[in-house]
Amino acid sequence: MQVLKQDFMPVDLEPLLVKHQIDGCIAVQADQSEKETLFLLELATQYSFIKGVVGWVDLCSTNIEERLSFFSEHLFLKGFRHILQAEPTIDFMLNPNFCKGIGHLSLYGYTYDLLIYPKHLPYALQLVQQFPQQKFVIDHLAKPNIKAQQFEEWETGIKSIAKHQNVYCKVSGLVTEADWLHWTKADFTYCLDTIVEAFGVDRLMFGSDWPVCLLGGSYDQTREIINSYFNQFSKDERAKLDGLTAKTFYQL
Repeated sequence: MQVLKQDFMPVDLEPLLVKHQIDGCIAVQADQSEKETLFLLELATQYSFIKGVVGWVDLCSTNIEERLSFFSEHLFLKGFRHILQAEPTIDFMLNPNFCKGIGHLSLYGYTYDLLIYPKHLPYALQLVQQFPQQKFVIDHLAKPNIKAQQFEEWETGIKSIAKHQNVYCKVSGLVTEADWLHWTKADFTYCLDTIVEAFGVDRLMFGSDWPVCLLGGSYDQTREIINSYFNQFSKDERAKLDGLTAKTFYQL
């Protein structure tokens, strides 16, 4: 993962956005600290193309209401994420303290990004069933095993959770789950077919996963995968995928 062992800043991303005629982006947390959340919020005040921030807060904290009240003063903060995929317990998201934190998010209009693997989908389903008023979005399609082309567990889980209208899905992270050196666009077709059928275009949004995508492909290549598959869709449908759904979901 040597390619990621450097700083990636807004000045590195801006030329890519301009090249692909993308008006703006959401900055999403990578480090689980309020310090990084505040850092991203500061960047959003400096760079107009950063339209919003998905940060981190300790949802299990006993003072979660106080922290959410504090962050509510930051207009660029749109939601939160926890790196659930890295937790040692598969059902961490059902921890009563965590659920209590999730229960407070809708009071402030905050969204929640689910960063999970296919094995977590049954537990994520239980979570979203508890909070029908909370807006959730699944990052990276819940990381199907594209490299091995093994989709049974993922497909069952993604179709079940997609039945809940408060759950959206980011079309992102494709190349990182493929064979980094030998993937082809055809490797992604089955997963893309599945999420379009499950969520419909109205609940899908493009995500670059930059700079993590650099493990398996350039920003240009991630866009080409999307463009190649979705060129069969209408102009209005592409507009939703490329920005309008994210604009509505994150209240930009």
